[in-house]
Amino acid sequence: MIQNTFERLVTIMETLREKCPWDKKQTIQSLRQMTLEETYELTDAILDEDWTNIKEELGDLLLHIVFYSKIAAEQKHFTIDDVVNAISDKLIKRHPHIYPSEEQTEGLLEVKSEEDVKRNWERIKLKEGKTSVLSGVPTSLPSIIKAMRLQEKAKQVGFEWEKKEEVWEKVEEEMGELQDAVNGKESQLRQEEELGDLLFSIINYARFLNIDADAALEHTNKKFKSRFTQMEAIAAGSGQSLNSMTLAEMDAIWNSVKNAKPDNE
Repeated sequence: MIQNTFERLVTIMETLREKCPWDKKQTIQSLRQMTLEETYELTDAILDEDWTNIKEELGDLLLHIVFYSKIAAEQKHFTIDDVVNAISDKLIKRHPHIYPSEEQTEGLLEVKSEEDVKRNWERIKLKEGKTSVLSGVPTSLPSIIKAMRLQEKAKQVGFEWEKKEEVWEKVEEEMGELQDAVNGKESQLRQEEELGDLLFSIINYARFLNIDADAALEHTNKKFKSRFTQMEAIAAGSGQSLNSMTLAEMDAIWNSVKNAKPDNE
């Protein structure tokens, strides 16, 4: 059944590429930005646990995978079959505790936990020719997610704090260094560096709490947006606009919105 439905999508893509003026015109470069947009739409749906939209956005991303593969096949680089076989081969190679062979398991840990799987994953990639455990982190990742991934990668070779209390001490240390740079009126570049160190350490602390720092910030963004738009509506309802109000007046409305009901945005 899965094979038939997937083949249906591939066939539709082939027809569109042949007959639709828009689809015929697309290149991997023109699709790139749309792929990013579809990815973020999927992450929004995941944050909201909106399963209907998750299904739809997964379909949109799957279409893009088939689209890129069709263009690649036209240019004789690879086919969709090559893509599927490559990821299947990689999964087997990267999970020697499930698909064991003497060659694959040499030099790897016996898997007893999720962390052992992650450590073996990094060792396997180094055996494949990677020069650094950090080399698999894309340069274009958003900064918060990139920080999380860099920290996770470093952890796999033992470069990790032992306790969350130690990480919090680092957060406090970085806060002090930032404050010193601000109070000492050091250069903007120096203050930026200290702020970056502080953000990196906070993200690390979130990781020790098993909190997705990016998701946590996005929930706060949505909460702020919801409260602020309610402030605007309340002000408009009284015949005012926020830019004509004092900070104290706006703060009073903000507190009324905040206290009206528990935040569940």
